Amino acid sequence: MNSLLGIILISIGSIGAASFYVPFKRVKEWPWENYWLSQGVAAWLIAPWVFAFFTVPSGSLMSIINETPLDAKLWTIFFGALWGVGGLTFGLSIRYLGVALGQSIALGFCAAFGTLIPPIVAGTDLLATTTGVLTIVGVSVCIAGIALIGYAGALKTQSLSEEERMAAVKEFALKKGLLIAVMAGVMSACFAYGFEAGKPMAAIAALKGTNSLYVNNPVLIFILLGGFFTNAVYCIFLNIKNKTGKEYFNVSGGVLINNIFFTFLAGLLWFLQFHFFGMGKSMLPASMGVFAWSILMALNIAFGNIWGLFLKEWKGVSTKTLVVLIAGIAILILSTFVVKLG
Repeated sequence: MNSLLGIILISIGSIGAASFYVPFKRVKEWPWENYWLSQGVAAWLIAPWVFAFFTVPSGSLMSIINETPLDAKLWTIFFGALWGVGGLTFGLSIRYLGVALGQSIALGFCAAFGTLIPPIVAGTDLLATTTGVLTIVGVSVCIAGIALIGYAGALKTQSLSEEERMAAVKEFALKKGLLIAVMAGVMSACFAYGFEAGKPMAAIAALKGTNSLYVNNPVLIFILLGGFFTNAVYCIFLNIKNKTGKEYFNVSGGVLINNIFFTFLAGLLWFLQFHFFGMGKSMLPASMGVFAWSILMALNIAFGNIWGLFLKEWKGVSTKTLVVLIAGIAILILSTFVVKLG
């Protein structure tokens, strides 16, 4: 029952991760940089503090933070800033490829690089053990799945008119989106390093009586603070470059309230993946814990493509294109389990 509940909790987080971009469809009169920064305020500044405040013992949050060594906090922020580049490019990949194609490719690269980078940095010889070989095989399968999905995107570009592509994804750009998705996968691996750097804070939270389900919530404050800094710098740069800073408030009161509501909803959905993933993983037995990230990635890809079909991002494409897309998604999901088996 605990394992089933753990998977259900991870699924809830996955639904949030796969759905976070959907509320942006209801944002009016704001350019991308404006609504991305607004959701960042909710996801990376407000939500971490709120969830940490209500999940640690009353009155202990600031003492947990104050008792954590400064170097641990700074390293956590640093890796969060690097992860922020991954989060930023993840958003851009969806902007240029759509919810289905963007999430599938970006998450596939995230699974691949997020698995390979830590052992390589640690100096592990992946070819020397069965574990290492399985990891490489899984990543190779992942790349094959990504290639198939990219091919489906190319077929989509060829088969649809410019008007049809714009109707599905307003700023569809396959080459640009693929390059950005690679960057998203590489940099997103830094999120795990943020948790490693924040272990002293999690340990202090445990000593203060925090439930084991929530000991990482104070750490999320600092990881996501770094991520917010990276994204804010880029969005403000675009505000200056495109002269869109005035657009935050140069709208009617009704539109402003609408935009804040839907961007904050997007931010909450984005944050929930981290909250529920941590809870769900802690409820899985050790034998299943290694599959937790695979479960999250697989569900994210599945829900992302369900949204893509619902939003008619693949409307009008040929049967061949849909078959290639589905085959690529299936291989990509399979690869995450092979990787974690290793």
